[in-house]
Amino acid sequence: MTEFKALEKPVVMNHSSGTFTWGDGKSFVLFAGPDIIEDEGMVLETGREIQRVCKNLGISWVLKCSFDKANRQSATSFRGPGTHSALDSLGKIKGELNAPLLTDVHETIQVEDTAKVADVIQIPAFLSRQTDLMVAAAKTNKVIHIKKGQFLAPWDMKAIAQKAVAAGNSKILLCERGTTFGYNRLINDMTGLVDMRRLGFPVVMDCTHSTQLPGATGESSGGRGEMVWPLARAAMAVGVDGIFIETHPNPEKALCDGPTSLPLRNLEALLKNLIAIQKTHQA
Repeated sequence: MTEFKALEKPVVMNHSSGTFTWGDGKSFVLFAGPDIIEDEGMVLETGREIQRVCKNLGISWVLKCSFDKANRQSATSFRGPGTHSALDSLGKIKGELNAPLLTDVHETIQVEDTAKVADVIQIPAFLSRQTDLMVAAAKTNKVIHIKKGQFLAPWDMKAIAQKAVAAGNSKILLCERGTTFGYNRLINDMTGLVDMRRLGFPVVMDCTHSTQLPGATGESSGGRGEMVWPLARAAMAVGVDGIFIETHPNPEKALCDGPTSLPLRNLEALLKNLIAIQKTHQA
């Protein structure tokens, strides 16, 4: 029998809004927000609703929002309002909400400015093997959220995480977001969550990007957003330390990853469901 237990070294982050812990075997942290900053007002209002829900349910929450999407399939796809403008906006939003922020970096030149705003720095799946980027992010001493590349096995993440550890940072989270299966399709192996956690690092399940159909439209990725619920439920049943969900007030009009985003109105019901499942680990 594989039990979901506390890790030997949980990752702890202190913030003015509270203490965030990944790996204690008792709770999970939610990463949630719009895929990208479309405009300041939308992200702020979405954040306020997520904050309300999480406060009512007693869930620790980190705002997730990208300032740049450098990995869009088409050069004509929206990728953000510009690095400096977007980071300034995210700084204002997290201040208004008094919430920690996760955002991702794509180049080493972005790391210093991003670290001034972000509490958790994310390494995108496509860039998970980029050594210089990993080392630069690790040296900020921020919590590092590493997405497992679609081309990697769960156990491959050990060597990748060790790059950050060797750079002096052991505050590492490993994230599952699907594995490439033929063309335009991702699949999830739930046993991989167990395999990655056995490496000694907390594990996060990205429930929205895992529903992606990469490049399916020819110009952008499609997705099966209706699969967010079953993936989230399955991951929580296996045992994870964090849940990652992109959510939008109107996914049909989202400028990026709309097909995989959870409608904001459905977030509270899903989280209530996940809490009920998580309690079975303590039964």
